[in-house]
Amino acid sequence: MKDDFLHGGALDRMQIAYPNAPAPWVDLSTGINPWPYPVGDIPASSWQHLPTEAALQTCRAAMARAIGAPEASLLLAPGSELLIRLLPTVIAPRSVALLSPTYGDHARAWRASGAEVIETADPLALAGHVDALVLCNPNNPTGMVLERSHLGQALARQAARNGWLIVDEAYADLVPALSLAPMAGAGNLIILRSFGKFYGLAGLRLGALLGPPALLEAMSQRLGVWPVSGPALAIGAQAYADGLWQAETRDHLAAARRRLDKILLDSGLWIVGGTDLFRLVKTEKAPQLWHRLAEAGLYVRRFDYAPDLLRIGLPANAEAEHRLAAALSP
Repeated sequence: MKDDFLHGGALDRMQIAYPNAPAPWVDLSTGINPWPYPVGDIPASSWQHLPTEAALQTCRAAMARAIGAPEASLLLAPGSELLIRLLPTVIAPRSVALLSPTYGDHARAWRASGAEVIETADPLALAGHVDALVLCNPNNPTGMVLERSHLGQALARQAARNGWLIVDEAYADLVPALSLAPMAGAGNLIILRSFGKFYGLAGLRLGALLGPPALLEAMSQRLGVWPVSGPALAIGAQAYADGLWQAETRDHLAAARRRLDKILLDSGLWIVGGTDLFRLVKTEKAPQLWHRLAEAGLYVRRFDYAPDLLRIGLPANAEAEHRLAAALSP
């Protein structure tokens, strides 16, 4: 199976690989909110003119308020993926410890930089013993969460050796209380944030790096001028300021996750982790089940490093829930 199928989000390739699957396809492979933030009218100037400093500051201020971070600690970027790839060019740790399993691009980026990468199920045990400690909180794909107090202790140990604690909070909008954003700007702490997953607008490409001033300046130099598009700034500013939508969406996602849990459990699958945007199931027949779902026009996430795992996102409507339940029926 090609890596692009495994990673998720390659619906066009799935349609080619399974031409006889019923349409429309149900894409459950990405862990992105299937009910996106309602994009209203975007000012024509956002499309016609280069992004202004005022638009950048408005979006940055709205995001800082939404996540509880000091505004000066936040640098906007065109998605967190680019930040993951650029970060090794800004800091140069010789040893990096990562939670395993986790989002795979972290390990790939650090290995490509020449760093020694240590993958472990208990990375906090290595705090104070490596140059950089990289954690996703909540973790993707397991959904494991780390409490602020434990992360604070890890940060102190990393700071004692002049190392870094790097926390990828791509899914932290689901559980704001987990975020270290209020501590952003402190030396030795780096936070990555993603807009697209919770707000359901991954194609917008908006994210942020939170850290001390020197780090932000170095990353800004690499991103160049106008790193975020005008439409992304306009939509981001509106969405981050919409506290009511955020609260209602958390409730809506939790209810949808409970419905998905029932479908999975009723089919006999073992749920071993996840968040309110996706569930992780374990079965020795995962490859066969993945193929069966694909033949039914349902696209879920497989893992090359764990062939017994599948990650399944939230169905967007009752019809999609019914199709998933039917395809999972023995």
